[in-house]
Amino acid sequence: MKQLRYFIVLIFVSILSLVARADEGMWLPLLLQQLNEKQMKAMGMKISAKDIYSINNGSLKDAILQFGGGCTGEVISSKGLVLTNHHCGFDAIQNHSTLDHNYIRDGYWAANYGQELPNPGLSVTFIVRIEDISKQVLSGVTSAMSERERQSAIDRNIAEIRKSAQKESYQDILVRPFFEGNQYFLFVTETYKDIRLVGAPPSSIGNFGKDTDNWVWPRHTGDFSIFRIYAGKDNKPAAYSANNVPYVPKRSLAISLDGVAENDFTMVFGFPGRTTEYLHSAAVEQIMTVNDPAKIAIREKALNIIDGFMRKDEQIKIQYAAKYAGIQNAYKKWQGEVLGLTKTDAVGKKKMYEAEFQKRVNANPGWTEEYGRLLNDLEYLYKELKPFGLARDYFNEIVSKIELFAIASRLNSIVGAYEDNGEVGGGKDFPEKLASTRSSLEALFDEYNVAVDKKLFEVLMEMYMKDQAGSKISSFLRNQLEGAGQNNLAKPNPPVFDAGDFTKKEFVMSLLNKPAEEMVKTIKESKLIGFYNEMLRTYQEETQIRLNEMQGRINRLQRFYMQAQMEVFREKTFYPDANSTMRITYGKVKGYEARDAVAFDYYTYLDGVMEKYKPGDYEFDVPEKLRTLYRNKDYGQYGQKGKMPVCFIAANHTTGGNSGSPALDAYGNLIGLNFDRVWEGTMSDINYDPSICRNIMVDARYVLFIIDKFAGAGHLVKEMKLVHPKRK
Repeated sequence: MKQLRYFIVLIFVSILSLVARADEGMWLPLLLQQLNEKQMKAMGMKISAKDIYSINNGSLKDAILQFGGGCTGEVISSKGLVLTNHHCGFDAIQNHSTLDHNYIRDGYWAANYGQELPNPGLSVTFIVRIEDISKQVLSGVTSAMSERERQSAIDRNIAEIRKSAQKESYQDILVRPFFEGNQYFLFVTETYKDIRLVGAPPSSIGNFGKDTDNWVWPRHTGDFSIFRIYAGKDNKPAAYSANNVPYVPKRSLAISLDGVAENDFTMVFGFPGRTTEYLHSAAVEQIMTVNDPAKIAIREKALNIIDGFMRKDEQIKIQYAAKYAGIQNAYKKWQGEVLGLTKTDAVGKKKMYEAEFQKRVNANPGWTEEYGRLLNDLEYLYKELKPFGLARDYFNEIVSKIELFAIASRLNSIVGAYEDNGEVGGGKDFPEKLASTRSSLEALFDEYNVAVDKKLFEVLMEMYMKDQAGSKISSFLRNQLEGAGQNNLAKPNPPVFDAGDFTKKEFVMSLLNKPAEEMVKTIKESKLIGFYNEMLRTYQEETQIRLNEMQGRINRLQRFYMQAQMEVFREKTFYPDANSTMRITYGKVKGYEARDAVAFDYYTYLDGVMEKYKPGDYEFDVPEKLRTLYRNKDYGQYGQKGKMPVCFIAANHTTGGNSGSPALDAYGNLIGLNFDRVWEGTMSDINYDPSICRNIMVDARYVLFIIDKFAGAGHLVKEMKLVHPKRK
């Protein structure tokens, strides 16, 4: 009996540990003083919450920006110099690359302002202030409302808030839900659209290790690139102009030359994309056993095809480099996610947490009436969702990898705009839609190879046909692809590629210049559009309608579950899931044990780069100049005791969108640049576990070393403020 009581106590303690972790959380800067400052100082932070976030004085948040809508960057000079990851700037680097000037392979360094390269479409966004507007947004909203009624009331309230919110004419308003729509925050933003490429190392440094090392520790990647923000002469946002001048920031980050030691306090500031930390155990189990494995299998096929072409053709290598990296990134991440969820028994821990939740609910009559069936209802709905979620992943993954379908989708949008509104005017202005489609297809064809796409079609459509229930595949598709019992997928020209006109840039661009009626008629009568529309219609009718209905019910219950957790577990300080808004996370520098008898240290050095070096290898070649600097130990002021630090890890809770985020020391100085997570800890989006979740950062000193000693771009370093905080 005594042993049983001891076991029960251990279970209860382990449950509470789920809700009280020091390293976990993506916190709103606005609330740090209220929720986190005391703990952060206890962990070693030397500055105040007001130094991090203030609307009245310059603070760290004024140096942090959302880069390109999907990454983070930071201002590192008083002249608007921006540091972000190499992979975040890769599209810009690729767009400026040609066979004669291959900046992916060779790198690029502007010697002066005149050589800094403009990037149409690239922007950065700063946060001016954050406000809790939950009361205003949820005014008049009741639990008796349907989801549609609820959302309509919220939308009306937000529209009124937008009208009355104080902002400058060049600023914008962003409103986002938090805690599954139980709270709302307003963000006043400033977006700059004249962003120029200043410098990037060759991919043999900026993407060293490529696919093999992606999501892996130890890491030796100099994953950085440098841009500059340009503004009008009044320092306000302005469209690109040769007359624009370098932006003068409210705050720029100082860069530490002292590095980090084990157990040093660290912060990561940025715009994390999406996490789902409060899911039901049934949802986590489906991710582990159904959805991730399906997506992994599809992407593996696609990667093998693209890699085979890239290795044989330098032009295809340039065209498909960014696409390949994008596909591979999530492919390997999902593999690590399954591994980590399994290793840490994420489903088992969720079930223990849910059991404690249910126990507390059952003990409180008020809670029992309101929340008593929540967990059972969620579990039932997830079981119902399972086959439709799999069909969704098959459709989205396969259709998005075959670029002929992207061409069809864009052409379809023109037909839709024409049929809705005619050639001129209307809610979907036809000329505007035509212009945007023409622009997007120009960009697509510049990075398109029909031979690659045909092979992707052949292999992935075979998976689509064979691996799904018959109800998810239209009779049109079966007849077109299988014929009279014969598989036509392996033909040199599968049915939709016959004649191949829509795979030719000249044909498509010429078509888009024809009279509207003729253009639309040609598009509608094409075999490609018929094929694509039938495939899309089957997905919408057999999967999407039911999926949306079930997901709507799940979203409603998940909102109630989130509300219930915050009410039932009052001892826990909850943080909101990531939603691409500004957050800060904090922890300590530390290694980890990946598996039995495999323990990792927290630092890597240039020695490891040379140990991995393989002459001429796609992933592990090393530039001759870097090898010379290593042989001579010519590290300048950036080395440490005869060694050149490259990367380090810490227990900061990060996710996609944190790429390019600054890693800051206890004083708020830049010590590194976040770019990845360890493979075993990629499941932190769903189940953060401090035993194996680590973020990976390139050391700021390695960044400076590459800029100065390798690239000879010391003029950029002179713009920056270098400090020695540990000498205080």
